[in-house]
Amino acid sequence: MASRNNKTEKIVSRREFLQKTASVCGLAAAAGLWGYTFYSKEPVRRSDTKIYTFRDYRVEDIKTYPHLAVVKGTDAERLVRAAVDKIGGIGRFVRPGDKVLLKPNVAWDRQPEQAANTNPLVVAAVVKLCLEARASEVWVTDVSVNDPIRCFARSGVEDAVKKAGGRIRLTAENDFAATNLKGESLKIWPVSRFYHEADKLINLPVAKHHSLSKCTMGMKNLYGSLGGQRNRLHQDINTSIADLATAIRPTLTILDATRVLMRNGPTGGNLADVFIGNTIVAGTDLVAVESYGLRFLDLKAEDIPFIAMAEKRGVGISDLKSLNIAEITI
Repeated sequence: MASRNNKTEKIVSRREFLQKTASVCGLAAAAGLWGYTFYSKEPVRRSDTKIYTFRDYRVEDIKTYPHLAVVKGTDAERLVRAAVDKIGGIGRFVRPGDKVLLKPNVAWDRQPEQAANTNPLVVAAVVKLCLEARASEVWVTDVSVNDPIRCFARSGVEDAVKKAGGRIRLTAENDFAATNLKGESLKIWPVSRFYHEADKLINLPVAKHHSLSKCTMGMKNLYGSLGGQRNRLHQDINTSIADLATAIRPTLTILDATRVLMRNGPTGGNLADVFIGNTIVAGTDLVAVESYGLRFLDLKAEDIPFIAMAEKRGVGISDLKSLNIAEITI
Protein backbone atom coordinates (compact mmCIF):
# COMPACT_ATOMS: atom_id res chain seq x y z
CA MET A 1 0.00 0.00 0.00
CA ALA A 2 1.40 3.36 -1.02
CA SER A 3 2.08 5.90 1.69
CA ARG A 4 1.16 9.57 1.39
CA ASN A 5 4.71 10.33 2.48
CA ASN A 6 6.23 8.57 -0.52
CA LYS A 7 7.00 11.48 -2.83
CA THR A 8 9.46 11.96 -5.68
CA GLU A 9 11.61 15.05 -5.10
CA LYS A 10 12.72 17.27 -7.98
CA ILE A 11 16.47 17.16 -8.60
CA VAL A 12 17.99 20.53 -7.75
CA SER A 13 21.03 21.84 -9.61
CA ARG A 14 24.08 23.20 -7.76
CA ARG A 15 23.28 26.76 -8.93
CA GLU A 16 19.67 26.51 -7.69
CA PHE A 17 20.89 25.11 -4.35
CA LEU A 18 23.30 28.01 -3.84
CA GLN A 19 20.64 30.57 -4.75
CA LYS A 20 18.13 29.09 -2.26
CA THR A 21 20.78 28.87 0.45
CA ALA A 22 21.72 32.54 -0.03
CA SER A 23 18.07 33.53 0.12
CA VAL A 24 17.48 31.59 3.35
CA CYS A 25 20.64 32.97 4.93
CA GLY A 26 19.56 36.51 4.01
CA LEU A 27 16.19 36.00 5.66
CA ALA A 28 17.81 34.50 8.73
CA ALA A 29 20.21 37.41 9.02
CA ALA A 30 17.36 39.90 8.70
CA ALA A 31 15.33 38.03 11.32
CA GLY A 32 18.33 37.94 13.61
CA LEU A 33 18.88 41.67 13.21
CA TRP A 34 15.18 42.34 13.86
CA GLY A 35 15.30 40.19 16.98
CA TYR A 36 18.45 41.90 18.22
CA THR A 37 16.95 45.31 17.58
CA PHE A 38 13.41 44.79 18.84
CA TYR A 39 13.56 41.95 21.36
CA SER A 40 15.19 42.72 24.63
CA LYS A 41 14.41 42.69 28.31
CA GLU A 42 15.62 46.25 28.36
CA PRO A 43 12.86 48.83 28.81
CA VAL A 44 13.00 50.24 25.24
CA ARG A 45 11.96 47.86 22.48
CA ARG A 46 11.02 49.94 19.44
CA SER A 47 11.63 53.47 18.33
CA ASP A 48 7.93 53.98 17.52
CA THR A 49 6.71 52.91 20.98
CA LYS A 50 4.93 55.66 22.89
CA ILE A 51 6.97 56.73 25.90
CA TYR A 52 4.88 57.76 28.92
CA THR A 53 5.76 59.95 31.86
CA PHE A 54 4.18 59.93 35.30
CA ARG A 55 1.57 62.52 36.11
CA ASP A 56 1.92 64.36 39.41
CA TYR A 57 -0.73 62.76 41.64
CA ARG A 58 -0.32 65.25 44.47
CA VAL A 59 -2.98 67.65 45.67
CA GLU A 60 -2.60 71.19 46.97
CA ASP A 61 -0.35 71.49 50.00
CA ILE A 62 -2.42 73.10 52.78
CA LYS A 63 -0.22 74.39 55.60
CA THR A 64 -2.95 74.36 58.24
CA TYR A 65 -2.90 70.57 58.44
CA PRO A 66 -0.16 68.56 60.19
CA HIS A 67 2.64 67.25 57.98
CA LEU A 68 2.17 63.80 59.49
CA ALA A 69 -0.53 62.03 61.46
CA VAL A 70 0.61 59.19 63.71
CA VAL A 71 -2.22 57.17 65.24
CA LYS A 72 -1.83 54.30 67.70
CA GLY A 73 -4.40 51.70 68.66
CA THR A 74 -5.56 48.17 67.97
CA ASP A 75 -8.33 48.62 65.37
CA ALA A 76 -6.70 48.97 61.93
CA GLU A 77 -9.67 50.59 60.22
CA ARG A 78 -10.15 53.15 63.00
CA LEU A 79 -6.42 53.96 62.85
CA VAL A 80 -6.57 54.64 59.11
CA ARG A 81 -9.68 56.78 59.37
CA ALA A 82 -8.30 58.83 62.26
CA ALA A 83 -4.96 59.40 60.51
CA VAL A 84 -6.56 60.55 57.26
CA ASP A 85 -9.03 62.78 59.10
CA LYS A 86 -6.18 64.43 60.99
CA ILE A 87 -4.50 65.61 57.79
CA GLY A 88 -7.62 66.94 56.12
CA GLY A 89 -9.93 64.01 55.49
CA ILE A 90 -10.28 61.81 52.44
CA GLY A 91 -12.11 64.60 50.58
CA ARG A 92 -8.84 66.54 50.45
CA PHE A 93 -7.26 63.74 48.42
CA VAL A 94 -10.06 62.05 46.46
CA ARG A 95 -12.71 63.91 44.48
CA PRO A 96 -15.98 62.51 43.11
CA GLY A 97 -15.34 60.63 39.87
CA ASP A 98 -11.64 59.99 40.51
CA LYS A 99 -10.08 56.69 39.53
CA VAL A 100 -7.92 55.84 42.52
CA LEU A 101 -5.02 53.40 42.42
CA LEU A 102 -3.91 51.87 45.73
CA LYS A 103 -0.39 50.44 45.89
CA PRO A 104 0.05 48.16 48.90
CA ASN A 105 2.97 45.76 49.26
CA VAL A 106 1.63 42.39 48.07
CA ALA A 107 4.95 41.05 46.81
CA TRP A 108 5.13 37.83 48.79
CA ASP A 109 3.24 34.57 49.21
CA ARG A 110 2.84 35.12 52.96
CA GLN A 111 0.03 35.23 55.49
CA PRO A 112 -0.93 38.56 57.12
CA GLU A 113 0.61 37.64 60.47
CA GLN A 114 4.05 37.29 58.88
CA ALA A 115 4.12 41.05 58.06
CA ALA A 116 5.75 40.66 54.63
CA ASN A 117 2.79 42.39 52.98
CA THR A 118 0.52 45.30 53.86
CA ASN A 119 -2.16 44.44 56.40
CA PRO A 120 -5.34 43.61 54.42
CA LEU A 121 -7.46 45.47 57.00
CA VAL A 122 -5.48 48.64 56.26
CA VAL A 123 -5.99 48.22 52.50
CA ALA A 124 -9.72 47.58 52.95
CA ALA A 125 -10.08 50.69 55.12
CA VAL A 126 -8.57 52.89 52.40
CA VAL A 127 -10.81 51.31 49.75
CA LYS A 128 -13.84 52.19 51.87
CA LEU A 129 -12.68 55.76 52.40
CA CYS A 130 -12.16 56.32 48.67
CA LEU A 131 -15.60 54.96 47.83
CA GLU A 132 -17.13 57.13 50.53
CA ALA A 133 -15.49 60.08 48.75
CA ARG A 134 -17.36 58.89 45.62
CA ALA A 135 -14.37 57.69 43.64
CA SER A 136 -15.62 56.16 40.39
CA GLU A 137 -13.27 53.19 40.77
CA VAL A 138 -10.77 51.98 43.34
CA TRP A 139 -8.07 49.69 41.98
CA VAL A 140 -5.55 47.74 44.04
CA THR A 141 -2.40 46.53 42.32
CA ASP A 142 1.16 45.32 42.80
CA VAL A 143 3.70 43.62 40.55
CA SER A 144 4.35 40.76 42.95
CA VAL A 145 7.67 38.95 43.25
CA ASN A 146 6.05 35.58 43.98
CA ASP A 147 3.07 34.32 41.98
CA PRO A 148 0.59 37.22 42.11
CA ILE A 149 -2.53 35.06 42.37
CA ARG A 150 -1.11 33.30 45.42
CA CYS A 151 0.22 36.56 46.89
CA PHE A 152 -3.09 38.39 46.73
CA ALA A 153 -5.03 35.38 48.00
CA ARG A 154 -2.75 34.26 50.83
CA SER A 155 -2.02 37.79 52.05
CA GLY A 156 -5.73 38.32 52.59
CA VAL A 157 -5.66 41.44 50.41
CA GLU A 158 -7.81 40.02 47.61
CA ASP A 159 -10.68 39.01 49.89
CA ALA A 160 -10.50 42.23 51.92
CA VAL A 161 -10.52 44.46 48.84
CA LYS A 162 -13.46 42.67 47.23
CA LYS A 163 -15.51 42.84 50.42
CA ALA A 164 -14.75 46.58 50.69
CA GLY A 165 -15.92 47.19 47.11
CA GLY A 166 -12.57 47.64 45.38
CA ARG A 167 -11.09 45.87 42.39
CA ILE A 168 -7.86 43.87 42.18
CA ARG A 169 -5.84 44.66 39.06
CA LEU A 170 -3.15 42.06 38.33
CA THR A 171 -0.61 43.23 35.75
CA ALA A 172 -0.26 40.85 32.81
CA GLU A 173 2.69 40.88 30.42
CA ASN A 174 0.94 43.21 27.96
CA ASP A 175 -0.09 45.63 30.73
CA PHE A 176 3.26 47.42 30.86
CA ALA A 177 4.00 50.73 29.19
CA ALA A 178 7.44 52.16 28.46
CA THR A 179 7.82 55.06 30.87
CA ASN A 180 10.55 57.66 31.25
CA LEU A 181 11.43 58.00 34.93
CA LYS A 182 14.15 60.53 34.09
CA GLY A 183 16.41 59.18 36.84
CA GLU A 184 20.11 58.57 37.23
CA SER A 185 19.66 54.80 37.30
CA LEU A 186 16.04 54.45 36.19
CA LYS A 187 15.50 55.93 32.78
CA ILE A 188 12.97 54.33 30.41
CA TRP A 189 11.42 51.33 32.08
CA PRO A 190 8.26 49.17 31.74
CA VAL A 191 5.64 50.41 34.21
CA SER A 192 2.19 49.01 34.94
CA ARG A 193 -0.21 50.93 32.70
CA PHE A 194 -2.69 51.29 35.58
CA TYR A 195 -0.53 54.16 36.85
CA HIS A 196 -1.20 56.05 33.65
CA GLU A 197 -4.95 55.43 33.84
CA ALA A 198 -5.49 56.55 37.44
CA ASP A 199 -6.22 60.07 38.66
CA LYS A 200 -4.91 59.56 42.19
CA LEU A 201 -2.30 57.24 43.71
CA ILE A 202 -2.31 56.19 47.36
CA ASN A 203 0.86 54.47 48.52
CA LEU A 204 0.23 51.78 51.19
CA PRO A 205 3.59 50.34 52.27
CA VAL A 206 4.30 48.11 55.23
CA ALA A 207 7.24 48.95 57.51
CA LYS A 208 9.83 46.18 57.38
CA HIS A 209 13.48 45.23 57.22
CA HIS A 210 15.21 44.73 53.88
CA SER A 211 18.46 42.81 53.51
CA LEU A 212 19.93 45.21 50.91
CA SER A 213 18.46 48.64 51.62
CA LYS A 214 18.07 48.08 55.40
CA CYS A 215 14.42 49.04 55.21
CA THR A 216 11.50 49.01 52.81
CA MET A 217 8.63 51.43 53.30
CA GLY A 218 7.09 54.14 51.12
CA MET A 219 9.89 54.69 48.60
CA LYS A 220 10.93 51.08 48.07
CA ASN A 221 7.26 50.08 47.84
CA LEU A 222 7.14 51.92 44.51
CA TYR A 223 9.31 49.15 42.99
CA GLY A 224 6.00 47.33 42.63
CA SER A 225 5.07 49.64 39.75
CA LEU A 226 7.86 48.27 37.56
CA GLY A 227 8.17 45.28 35.29
CA GLY A 228 11.35 44.04 33.62
CA GLN A 229 14.42 42.71 35.38
CA ARG A 230 14.03 44.58 38.65
CA ASN A 231 16.84 42.61 40.28
CA ARG A 232 19.25 44.65 38.15
CA LEU A 233 18.26 47.73 40.11
CA HIS A 234 19.73 46.21 43.27
CA GLN A 235 23.20 46.88 41.86
CA ASP A 236 22.71 50.54 42.80
CA ILE A 237 19.70 50.22 45.05
CA ASN A 238 19.90 53.59 46.80
CA THR A 239 19.97 55.54 43.53
CA SER A 240 17.15 53.41 42.13
CA ILE A 241 14.95 54.06 45.16
CA ALA A 242 15.68 57.80 45.03
CA ASP A 243 14.84 57.77 41.31
CA LEU A 244 11.49 56.14 42.03
CA ALA A 245 10.65 58.61 44.78
CA THR A 246 11.49 61.49 42.44
CA ALA A 247 9.50 60.15 39.49
CA ILE A 248 6.38 58.92 41.30
CA ARG A 249 4.72 61.49 43.55
CA PRO A 250 1.77 59.84 45.33
CA THR A 251 -1.34 61.70 46.42
CA LEU A 252 -0.96 60.26 49.90
CA THR A 253 1.21 57.73 51.72
CA ILE A 254 -0.21 55.64 54.55
CA LEU A 255 2.44 53.56 56.29
CA ASP A 256 1.25 50.33 57.85
CA ALA A 257 3.14 49.75 61.10
CA THR A 258 0.44 47.62 62.67
CA ARG A 259 2.83 44.70 62.24
CA VAL A 260 6.53 45.37 61.59
CA LEU A 261 8.95 42.82 60.14
CA MET A 262 12.08 43.53 62.16
CA ARG A 263 14.45 40.95 60.65
CA ASN A 264 14.89 38.68 57.63
CA GLY A 265 13.12 41.00 55.25
CA PRO A 266 11.76 41.47 52.78
CA THR A 267 10.23 37.98 52.72
CA GLY A 268 10.13 37.13 56.42
CA GLY A 269 8.30 33.99 57.46
CA ASN A 270 9.11 33.62 61.13
CA LEU A 271 6.55 35.12 63.51
CA ALA A 272 9.36 35.71 66.01
CA ASP A 273 10.65 38.42 63.63
CA VAL A 274 7.39 40.40 63.81
CA PHE A 275 6.80 43.31 66.19
CA ILE A 276 3.24 44.43 66.85
CA GLY A 277 3.47 48.18 66.25
CA ASN A 278 -0.27 49.02 66.21
CA THR A 279 0.47 52.31 64.40
CA ILE A 280 -0.51 54.08 61.21
CA VAL A 281 1.53 57.00 59.81
CA ALA A 282 -0.09 59.17 57.13
CA GLY A 283 1.20 62.15 55.17
CA THR A 284 1.86 63.66 51.78
CA ASP A 285 5.64 63.98 52.33
CA LEU A 286 7.13 60.65 51.35
CA VAL A 287 10.51 61.40 52.93
CA ALA A 288 8.91 62.47 56.21
CA VAL A 289 6.74 59.34 56.40
CA GLU A 290 9.79 57.19 55.70
CA SER A 291 11.91 59.02 58.28
CA TYR A 292 9.29 58.57 60.98
CA GLY A 293 8.88 54.90 60.13
CA LEU A 294 12.57 54.20 60.72
CA ARG A 295 12.02 54.24 64.48
CA PHE A 296 10.08 50.99 64.23
CA LEU A 297 13.23 49.34 62.86
CA ASP A 298 15.67 51.02 65.26
CA LEU A 299 17.17 53.04 62.40
CA LYS A 300 17.86 56.73 61.78
CA ALA A 301 17.69 58.80 58.61
CA GLU A 302 21.49 59.03 58.42
CA ASP A 303 21.59 55.21 58.24
CA ILE A 304 19.68 55.19 54.95
CA PRO A 305 21.46 56.76 51.94
CA PHE A 306 18.40 56.96 49.71
CA ILE A 307 16.61 59.22 52.19
CA ALA A 308 19.32 61.87 51.92
CA MET A 309 19.38 61.44 48.14
CA ALA A 310 15.62 61.91 47.83
CA GLU A 311 15.66 64.91 50.18
CA LYS A 312 18.42 66.54 48.12
CA ARG A 313 16.20 66.19 45.06
CA GLY A 314 13.34 67.99 46.81
CA VAL A 315 11.12 64.98 47.44
CA GLY A 316 10.59 65.81 51.11
CA ILE A 317 12.00 66.56 54.54
CA SER A 318 13.74 64.12 56.88
CA ASP A 319 14.19 66.49 59.84
CA LEU A 320 11.14 65.53 61.87
CA LYS A 321 11.80 68.22 64.48
CA SER A 322 10.99 70.85 61.85
CA LEU A 323 7.61 69.32 61.05
CA ASN A 324 4.16 69.54 62.58
CA ILE A 325 3.38 65.97 63.65
CA ALA A 326 0.06 65.05 65.23
CA GLU A 327 0.38 61.95 67.42
CA ILE A 328 -2.73 60.47 68.99
CA THR A 329 -3.88 57.20 70.56
CA ILE A 330 -7.39 55.87 70.06
